[in-house]
Amino acid sequence: MRKSGCTWFAVAAAWAILALAPVAEAATVAVRGVVQDGSKQPVAGAAVYLVPAADVAKLAKPPSIEIRKDVPNDEPLEDSLAANRDRYAKGTTDATGAFTISGVADGKYFVYVEPTDRDHLPGGDLAKKAMAADDLARKPLAIQVSGKVPDTATYVGSTRCLACHNAYSGQVKKTLHKLGITVVGKPSKLQDFSRFPGFNDGLNKLMAGTKLYFSGFDKKRGFDKYVVAAKPPADPATLSFTATFFKDTDGKLKFRTENARDASDPPRTYTVEMTYGGGLYKQRYLYRVDKALFPFLQYNTTGNDAYGDRTRTQWRDYHGDWLYDDEARKLKNPPKLKTFERECASCHFTGYTLTTTAAGDFVAGAVNDRNGEADIDGDGVPNELNIGCEVCHGPGSAHAKSAKARKAATIVNPAKLAAERATVICAQCHTRPQGNLKNDQPVSKQNRMLVPGISRNEYLTSYTIREDAPKGAFWGDGVHSKAHHQQGTDFIRSKKYVNGTQLLSCDSCHDPHGRSEVKHQLRLEVRDPGNSLCASCHTGVAIKAHTEKAVGVEHEKTNCVDCHATKTAQTGAGWKGLAKKDAKNYWTNDITSHLFGVPRRANTAVKGVEPGKAMPIPFTNACATCHDVDAL
Repeated sequence: MRKSGCTWFAVAAAWAILALAPVAEAATVAVRGVVQDGSKQPVAGAAVYLVPAADVAKLAKPPSIEIRKDVPNDEPLEDSLAANRDRYAKGTTDATGAFTISGVADGKYFVYVEPTDRDHLPGGDLAKKAMAADDLARKPLAIQVSGKVPDTATYVGSTRCLACHNAYSGQVKKTLHKLGITVVGKPSKLQDFSRFPGFNDGLNKLMAGTKLYFSGFDKKRGFDKYVVAAKPPADPATLSFTATFFKDTDGKLKFRTENARDASDPPRTYTVEMTYGGGLYKQRYLYRVDKALFPFLQYNTTGNDAYGDRTRTQWRDYHGDWLYDDEARKLKNPPKLKTFERECASCHFTGYTLTTTAAGDFVAGAVNDRNGEADIDGDGVPNELNIGCEVCHGPGSAHAKSAKARKAATIVNPAKLAAERATVICAQCHTRPQGNLKNDQPVSKQNRMLVPGISRNEYLTSYTIREDAPKGAFWGDGVHSKAHHQQGTDFIRSKKYVNGTQLLSCDSCHDPHGRSEVKHQLRLEVRDPGNSLCASCHTGVAIKAHTEKAVGVEHEKTNCVDCHATKTAQTGAGWKGLAKKDAKNYWTNDITSHLFGVPRRANTAVKGVEPGKAMPIPFTNACATCHDVDAL
């Protein structure tokens, strides 16, 4: 039907009126709040930014082993601010810590605080989770920021910390961070082994008397150039030396090395003073030569000589080549530069120091603590040789002496940092960089570890000369970690670290204080029917429906971690996987990949690779229970 002319005229007139009318502005809201520290003191003059979640999400990148300083996508919030600071909504706190941000457009934002004083660190306890503008405006925000340790502060030891913070005392002593290094037969008062009843199974075997045979020397290998067994090798010609452990009349554990190829070479005897590890997959032993300690031998908790792979037997070589020269066929002492103090201790000691003597020796130090493990500096007071409170919170002298109103401003609280600054505290040791000493210790030119609260880029710039692990520490796909203590290496390349919803840090899932009894210091269980830890953030995920959508088949009894936290790296023996028809084994490993992605069938570290050399998936999870490896 033809429309009348007057009708068309009316429509045209209406459009003309609308065109002349002013355009309504998009609705905006005002965000208000107060910034304080943990002592409820106002933080004046601080800039409060709303960082758009969409900008942060853009920084996500595919996993790669390339880790570099001074790049624009390594620190989600700080890099977003560096690129866009002038266009972000911002407020400034007054003398009472109050602020207002007007004209906030619809969207999701991370709230990030930049203090301008010398006493507080950037971030704040609202910096980890993106919130909608309407939710931010609903009621005034109460933001707390972390204090900053004064440059003049010194270490005081965990005993002094726990005297006031005694609510943590009972549990933190049970953590593996506190049990790492133990004097043989003399645990310190800062250590409680009750959570790990089999902690010293390896040590007990040595104390009972054990003779170990070192054979099959392979100079191309790393620290485990020998095959180690409690019985002689089938071919005597492959035997290089033996190490006999025994409890001496003085009650100390000692071992004697003997040259299997030259009876005229005098045996050498060493005293084992300390162990390190034992609660999780392995234990190693520290013996003394002159004034220094050296590591030797690894006990694999789940090891079995029937496995036939030298990395997975009960005893694994750990620098037997430092005690025997296979080319000269002579016993020897370990190299002077390879001491535990110089090569390893920075990631174990609290308040680590390292100095060089006139004789060229390296002398390590740690904070004095009357309940520490051993007096390593000879001043009559034991030193804290494990990870204590101040490794994560910073030197505590100023905090201990401060008035109540100043307490929070003189110590670091990682929970009140942005995720990227909190993560670097853990990642400095759970990665594989090189520091000033050109080994895996991330130390500065002064041979010191970082003080908590610095940015990740400052850490990479001042504490590393190689930012992270070399290519050989990854599997052939160039993505998944092969070597241990690379959890941080994985994590900073994961979607958990960079996304537009919630920025996680290590303590999002782990409790450094050990208040949970869950394995690996997790905050909640991961293998219970409800997938408690994962479900605490990923609410409403039905496993059956999720797996049906992901792989085409419902899996009722699968846990999230079976697929998303596969164990690709090895620290102990791991476990024996299924065998192919030629009897060559695939293996399982024991260190969880913190990439949290699901390894796929086309993974180049598995497909077409000889089983013993392949990345150990799918045998890191339950897949191989039902699925044939040859089909993968």
